Amino acid sequence: MDMVLQFFKADSASSILLILSLVIIAGLALGSIRIFGITIGIAGVLFSGLIFGHLGITIHETVLEFIREFGLILFVYTVGLQVGPGFIASLRQEGSRLNFMAGTIVLLGFVMTVLISRFAGIEMPIAAGLFSGATTNTPSLAAAQQILQDNPQFSDGLSKLPAIGYAVSYPFGIIGTILSIVFIKRIFRVRIDEEYRAHQALRQKLSPPLEVINLEITNPNLNGLMIQKAPLLAQEGIVVSRVMHNGELRIAQPDTTLFLGDILLAVGTKERLETLRMAIGKESAIDLRTIHSNIVTKKIIVTKKEILGKSIQELNLLARYGVTITRVSRVDVEFAASSDIVLQFGDSLLAVGDEDAVKKAAVELGNSPKELNRPQIVPIFFGIVLGVILGSWPIYLPGVSSPVKLGLAGGPLIVAMILSNMGRVGPLVWYMPNNVNLLLREIGIVLFLACVGLKSGDQFVDMILNGEGLRLMGYGALITLVPLVAVGIFARLKFKLNFLSLCGLLSGAMTDPPALAFANAFATSNAPSISYATVYPLVMILRIVFAQVLVLFFVS
Repeated sequence: MDMVLQFFKADSASSILLILSLVIIAGLALGSIRIFGITIGIAGVLFSGLIFGHLGITIHETVLEFIREFGLILFVYTVGLQVGPGFIASLRQEGSRLNFMAGTIVLLGFVMTVLISRFAGIEMPIAAGLFSGATTNTPSLAAAQQILQDNPQFSDGLSKLPAIGYAVSYPFGIIGTILSIVFIKRIFRVRIDEEYRAHQALRQKLSPPLEVINLEITNPNLNGLMIQKAPLLAQEGIVVSRVMHNGELRIAQPDTTLFLGDILLAVGTKERLETLRMAIGKESAIDLRTIHSNIVTKKIIVTKKEILGKSIQELNLLARYGVTITRVSRVDVEFAASSDIVLQFGDSLLAVGDEDAVKKAAVELGNSPKELNRPQIVPIFFGIVLGVILGSWPIYLPGVSSPVKLGLAGGPLIVAMILSNMGRVGPLVWYMPNNVNLLLREIGIVLFLACVGLKSGDQFVDMILNGEGLRLMGYGALITLVPLVAVGIFARLKFKLNFLSLCGLLSGAMTDPPALAFANAFATSNAPSISYATVYPLVMILRIVFAQVLVLFFVS
């Protein structure tokens, strides 16, 4: 038995791996246990780490810090890669509303911290630590400590006080966000399947699906007119792929001349196709797709690096091969193939043309599905390098004496979103298969939670048993729960915010990756991740600024 305990206390690589693996296994098993129909999921790893830490089974602090930060970077970086392509659209659709509510959560937490400090007689440096720990925001803790260290007006001992409040409130800060999500789900009797369908319906409304229509030309104004000269046919968002004239089926070219009685096959949204129908003539009973000919339809996957960054117009497949691209699918979003669309790695194109011509186009575009399952290792670490640099870069804001930093959670997240939107920089391609993304994300978050628990476990129980520690923990819980529950209920009642988006909003407003992982476990969509990424940059900056304001203006 003593030999086993000594092995756990050793700092060898084997003992470190053993401890981490046992914490994760026990935590995931704990998280799968249902209590009143509720499971805490991946958050069970945190509790498992706390138990191991309390028993004195932990690893060297330097190694612990490295694994914790590396796990956090892996998690936020892969989240950024996943949500990056949909981030801009989300920002346009409901970004201002989400950021308003997230900012309100931060402001309420700030006000509560000031009130608790004043009326409960807690020193403001400790209260600033409560503010950071209750919102699981390490960069704001570092900012508060830096202010206390850099200003000669403050005594040396004050800089240590924020860490006390942080350590007490941090564990519940992680769990509190998850509890808030569960509480709101219960009081509104949320059904996840219904929320998912509602989210999909909204997504389709904002990005309508494409449809196909066969139209017979009866408008005499189009007789003898080339397709490129017909305003509605040449507009973006509608693609004409085939034309039948006198029983002969052919690929639609810009210079194809139209005649009365011709039948067109057009692709576009329902609304645009209806407008086109009224301008051209009437819907035909003949479906050109069913007519036997040498014309085929084939999905082509963009995998050749030389093609990336080029637009459909630059490729000019129609003039060179007689191949029309009618649709583009990217990250589960399908849209009509307008000429200015820039191709990215993994795009799926629907090509129409002669069979041999389509094969030639496929060779040019790559069309190698196995390339999609091959992770791009160099871009992953290059992106992490850029994220760490951005997170460590000082940002000077007016009226704030010390620079603000996004930290290791903010920098990699923002860089990953930017790079996933760009798709490619030189020879580097920022594409990650979904299964690889999910694997790295889950590994990252369990490593992070395990290390947080191991680090806090030796003090956690003592703080609970100690009267002062329990009191501080209670105040930290208020700073966590009250803003989340208040804004969460308001968002559902006032804005009818979809619950999946609400989960991402609450997780992002608290800069809480474990809560996001908890939400993703039952969401069956990336809606929580998109909301999380939408509010995260603003919230990160606000929390850092407010932590410094607490110290600068409220420490006497």
